[in-house]
Amino acid sequence: MVEFDFETHHGKDIFRHSTSHILAHAIKRLYPKALPTIGPPIEDGFYYDFDNLKISDADLAKIEQEMYKIVQENNKFKKKNITKAEAKKMFKNNPYKIELIEELPDKKVTIYTSGDFTDLCRGPHIDNAGLVKAIKLKKVAGAYWRGDSKNKMLTRIYGISFPEKKMLDDYLHLQAEAEKRDHRKIGKELDLFSFHDEAPGMAFWHPKGTIIFNELLNYWREEHVKAGYQEVKTPIVMCKKLWLASGHWEHYKDNMYCSMMDETETAIKPMNCPGGMLIYKSNVHSYRELPLRMGEIGLVHRHELSGVLHGLFRLRAFHQDDAHIFMTEEQIEQEIEGVMNLVDKFYKLFGLDYHIELSTRPEEYIGTIKMWDFAEDKLKKALQKNKKPFLINEGDGAFYGPKIDFHIKDSLGRTWQCATIQLDMAMPERFDLTYESKDGKKKRPIMIHRVVYGAIERFIGVLIEHYAGKLPLWISPVQVILTPIADRHNKHCQELAEKMREKGIRVEVDDRSESTSKKVHDAQVQRIPLIVNIGDKEIEQKTLAVRTLDGKVKFGVKVDEFIEQVSKNISERKISISF
Repeated sequence: MVEFDFETHHGKDIFRHSTSHILAHAIKRLYPKALPTIGPPIEDGFYYDFDNLKISDADLAKIEQEMYKIVQENNKFKKKNITKAEAKKMFKNNPYKIELIEELPDKKVTIYTSGDFTDLCRGPHIDNAGLVKAIKLKKVAGAYWRGDSKNKMLTRIYGISFPEKKMLDDYLHLQAEAEKRDHRKIGKELDLFSFHDEAPGMAFWHPKGTIIFNELLNYWREEHVKAGYQEVKTPIVMCKKLWLASGHWEHYKDNMYCSMMDETETAIKPMNCPGGMLIYKSNVHSYRELPLRMGEIGLVHRHELSGVLHGLFRLRAFHQDDAHIFMTEEQIEQEIEGVMNLVDKFYKLFGLDYHIELSTRPEEYIGTIKMWDFAEDKLKKALQKNKKPFLINEGDGAFYGPKIDFHIKDSLGRTWQCATIQLDMAMPERFDLTYESKDGKKKRPIMIHRVVYGAIERFIGVLIEHYAGKLPLWISPVQVILTPIADRHNKHCQELAEKMREKGIRVEVDDRSESTSKKVHDAQVQRIPLIVNIGDKEIEQKTLAVRTLDGKVKFGVKVDEFIEQVSKNISERKISISF
């Protein structure tokens, strides 16, 4: 029996991948001529792609019913290793499975059987189908085989599953609430970003969205200077030999965009770390320089399948707030502690709670078992020393090292994996990185890969949904809007706006020929934190009528006091403001 913890990312993957097999099983019973292809777990459930299957969303209830019948049979998932020849014979009528079998590097092929259904799969799976207590098929979509538009269009079925029915009920309620906060919907309403067919899976940032992006970067840079980091930049396109050295060519090539340059094979970077290795290696280093902390806001590209792209949450191009710390063995725990404190500071700024998971050695990895055991032990000790509770996420480490993942919780209770700390002994070995120790001998540095925001685009999406678009004042694209009650008040508003801009406040004047109630309504739809009405009384008394997004209005606010308080709130990066 495969042990799994549904509360961990790895455990959810095992559970939901097993459910995708149940889905394929049900489809074969209901539509015997359908051809199953692949069915992986994804961030919010699972999917399975089929050829020769013509269905619509109206058919999902019937398929769900069949899945529940299979669950009630309580069949075990039985693993078996067979030869490639046996596998080809078994799946001879399914060209998609044959293609996958031919690409497998090993002579043996793994299959799993549950009841009267067998699928090509390396596993692992839950013990038996009866553990799946709640299933919801969400939608039917089209998807090209392997995400390539040159290939045939398949039928994709998305679903989600849980080990308890209450979990599904809670999930469906959460989805209804989340729909109201969908960052794609709010992003369009607020004119923050857009997506276009000319660059699928890549965000186009509009002026207001760019303000949010830059405010997050400004804070990142300030705090990293304080924490002793130096900022660097590395090229987006680098030669194949670099990716061979790093191990990405062997372990990550399917997710990389490759091209030719001057008859040399190259790849657009999916990660920033190999470039950081070259910067370190360009100079001779002494133990006196260590720890050396180098940060990079790097644009990376990863080939994600079209079916899993999802707004800012799953992109093909995004920025990572990467950093690489080169250190001695004695400095490991203090550097991990320093990163954990930095992450904690960032998340507290936004009022975000989080939990921690320690992800251990995956099936495919570089380096030695001894290296991995050492690195995992160091991460555990750092967490225990700092009294940080954590879950173990078996087998979900990066291919080059174990990692600590921070899962933030938003206002709806959903969790998002953002920050990570990865301890790596393999890449310094592969790149032959050294430093001169106290005794004059060459030694190998140990390194940390880490991000705080993670993917900055994704973090912005999380913030939008967490705050339902009502962002803290300091990152709001428009912080104050002045609404003159009549045209004769326009000039005064423009003068006030100029005074506020001089103090660094982002302010607009709504001088449209609309009613005050219409202007206030539109400003609330735009989630502008401070709405200021100005009429004869305010001009005469040199005051303001200030409305906040919670609907509270305060009259008689002195202009200078307002500007001072707003400026202070912005400079201190407060979550909320009141008068």
